[in-house]
Amino acid sequence: MPDPSHTVGPITLERSAEHYAMALDMLRSTRRSVHIFSRRLDGKLYDTREFAETVARLASRQPRVRFRILLQEIDPLIKYGHRLIELARRLTTAIEIRAVHPDYRHCNEAFMVFDERRIIHRTLADRYEGIANDNDPDLARKLVNFFTEVWEVSQVDPNLRRLHL
Repeated sequence: MPDPSHTVGPITLERSAEHYAMALDMLRSTRRSVHIFSRRLDGKLYDTREFAETVARLASRQPRVRFRILLQEIDPLIKYGHRLIELARRLTTAIEIRAVHPDYRHCNEAFMVFDERRIIHRTLADRYEGIANDNDPDLARKLVNFFTEVWEVSQVDPNLRRLHL
């Protein structure tokens, strides 16, 4: 798979392994923000030890980095567990997760935006065909604007909070 730091223009992604490698690479060079819009935080991409450790390391080494995650199907993740959900419960200042407002649940796309410049985007969330681009501020801005629109009307699922007794 091409190295995004040495590639100009979009890179076509077709398999989960390509998405995963690209996401890890972009995540490791993040300095400010990560926006994730996902149906259910696909386990092949987000529920691995390496991905969770990279997020945790980034959050501890770069205290200003913020992760904002919008999910359309949160209940299965809470019921069966997910590394990013557990991490968000521990790193509450760095990672925020909200359930997508019902008005936006019809949106069948998935994307990650890193530092409002680098993107991974799938127009069909249930397929791995998509694009990655290490320098597309226009598309990144468009995706972040949509994300922000949804974020502002979405809410934290109360089941995400862990009770400490």
